[in-house]
Amino acid sequence: MEIPPIDAELALAEVRARRAQVVDANLVPGWFWPSIGALMLLFVAAVETGRPWLVATGSVAYSLGLAGLIVALLRRSRVQVRNTLIGAHGAAAIAVFTLALVGLGIGLGLSLDALGVPAPATLACVPVAAGLAFGGPALMAYLRRVMLGRPLAGPPGRPLAGPR
Repeated sequence: MEIPPIDAELALAEVRARRAQVVDANLVPGWFWPSIGALMLLFVAAVETGRPWLVATGSVAYSLGLAGLIVALLRRSRVQVRNTLIGAHGAAAIAVFTLALVGLGIGLGLSLDALGVPAPATLACVPVAAGLAFGGPALMAYLRRVMLGRPLAGPPGRPLAGPR
């Protein structure tokens, strides 16, 4: 039995649309990134004061805020994207993004501290928080392109269906 080309084309379009829905449903939303940056900045500022009551309050607020963000993120996510869909390029992008922000924060904080600038960790955290707020959505856009650009059949040599 031969499938008419138009039917095959429509079926592939449907598969691509469903894949896009799965990818979009599981990307970290834009509101998450500036929220994490703000929580982190407030936490660092509280710790850097050295006042026990501010450190304790900041720690509790950070913990509750982070827990709330994670719960909101998990409720939003309906399915789990396989690691093979992100691929090596996606994993490398996540690693580079993370290492760049960590390096920026540590390097700037140590430099500011060496210069005797007050509140060096808090000041160093500002560009890191901005990097999260603006870079996080850009990272998600890149990962979306990577995932949607992957072949529909999956990695070579892998069956299309059946037990795994």
